[in-house]
Amino acid sequence: MADTEKLICNKCNKELEPIKTNFSYLGHSFFTDLPKCPKCGMVYISEEFVKSRISEVEMQLEDK
Repeated sequence: MADTEKLICNKCNKELEPIKTNFSYLGHSFFTDLPKCPKCGMVYISEEFVKSRISEVEMQLEDK
């Protein structure tokens, strides 16, 4: 996603804002800023984020 590209919530028609978001997996939590609707709270998780950060955390936790 380009920095100039704006994401709009399909439900609320509000621009998504980068908001600290909590993830939990196998009893562990981590936080990161992700685009989130300020009205309904729907979070946009890009394919790039899933393939990089989520996959990395998943492998680290499963190796323990």
